Amino acid sequence: MSTAEKQDLNRPLITVSVMAATIMQALDSTIANVALPKMQGTLSATQDQMAWVLTSYIVAAAIMIPLTGWLAQRFGRKPVFLISVVGFTITSALCGIATSLPEIVVFRLLQGISGAALVPLSQAVLFDINPPENHGKAMAVWGVGVTMGPIIGPALGGWLTDHYSWRWVFFINVPIGILAYLGLSLSMPNTKKIISNFDFFGFGTLALGIGSLQLLLDRGELKDWFSSTEILLYALIIALAFYLFVVHTLSWRRPFLSPALFADRNFLTANVFIFLIGVVLFATLALVPPMLQNEMDYPVVLTGLVTAPRGAGTMLAMIVVGRIMGRLDPRLIMGAGLGLTALSLWQMTHFDLLMDEGPIVYTGILQGFGIGLSYVPLSTVAFSSLPSHLRNEGTAFFNLLRNIGSAIGISIVQTLLTQNTQIMHATLAEHITPYALQHPALSASPINLTDPVGLRLLNGQLTHQAAMIAYNNDYQLMMIVTLAVMPLLLLLRPPVHGARAAEMAVLE
Repeated sequence: MSTAEKQDLNRPLITVSVMAATIMQALDSTIANVALPKMQGTLSATQDQMAWVLTSYIVAAAIMIPLTGWLAQRFGRKPVFLISVVGFTITSALCGIATSLPEIVVFRLLQGISGAALVPLSQAVLFDINPPENHGKAMAVWGVGVTMGPIIGPALGGWLTDHYSWRWVFFINVPIGILAYLGLSLSMPNTKKIISNFDFFGFGTLALGIGSLQLLLDRGELKDWFSSTEILLYALIIALAFYLFVVHTLSWRRPFLSPALFADRNFLTANVFIFLIGVVLFATLALVPPMLQNEMDYPVVLTGLVTAPRGAGTMLAMIVVGRIMGRLDPRLIMGAGLGLTALSLWQMTHFDLLMDEGPIVYTGILQGFGIGLSYVPLSTVAFSSLPSHLRNEGTAFFNLLRNIGSAIGISIVQTLLTQNTQIMHATLAEHITPYALQHPALSASPINLTDPVGLRLLNGQLTHQAAMIAYNNDYQLMMIVTLAVMPLLLLLRPPVHGARAAEMAVLE
């Protein structure tokens, strides 16, 4: 897009409309989780069956994200974006009126297919409508939508479910989608169409590998991982599909995913970063709410209130980064963000069952601020030297790796949580004797080992303590991962600014 074309754009309207679509899609990745118990009763389904309400959406979105780049090139970015918004809005309404489990699973599948393009295309749009010197501010705005959705999703979903109905978890997307469509149709510019043959084999092998990976991660814990034939079959499909995809990409003349993407050092390194940030960001989001509700008896609404300040920390970081991006080396900002994230995770390793809301709030703010400091410079640096004709593919792959990282991170921490809870329960139980129960700490509520009620009470306390230790071990693991990724900052190059950036923009 030329400089003259950029000056004629209604940037505020485009930005608001794009971010409305982004937040709508980002919200839906977590907002339905807290409504599952209510949905289960309405639809007369088992817990195992209800998992498909989440899995169908995640798998469909994961498969369709890589296709976003080709669709935007072949048909133009604006039509693809508008069709995605319309499809996501309509399928959200259909999910809200579903009356059976098969219906809602099918509608969630279609919702995932429709919404997959929204986040990567929104990132590409904000890059293209802003000059290079404002890319940091643009990514700060984009980062708010991407990170705030998963943070406020559980709280908003819990409030809507408690005060209205689980159906409003989906109905809330309808007015947002309508406003986003109207804004985009009036203001969003289209891009040039690039006619190219579609690489069916490349897309097929990548989609098969990603879909099988999502199913493996989602059902692995339920099926006891590799002791299950189903999980072994998924693993075999993943290995074969990704092997064929890599070989095909390196040998085919016009592969589905351009190898030129990975010739850019910044883009390649940034994808490693976003994968690991996805692990830390979403794994923490998956751990804290159930810890508060299951181990500390927090109601859903209170859980949302004490975790919401994390979003305030992220938003504050986005504001700060938007102001300092052009003045400081983004690698220094990212280093500070990762350091604060690691510090917050270290503080979380000291959580205990008797603490009040204070540690949850201030560690959430600190971690949200750290993630925000890391996310914006990373998004800017990743595409700073990538040619504009590769931007659609690049943003799709960037967001795909973030999603895969989050899925793997959540799967790992949940598995470790289950295993470590059992291990710590057995370890704590070894030290339980009639003499130990006479400890002053237990004198206020003595437990009678000869009474079945007393034994159940003791077992419950042991389980809570064991689970708390397991949660702390997960936080420690994520702290180590955060510290381990920091040396990769040395591989990044700062983005081009000033005259050189303007020259590159003209050449593109």
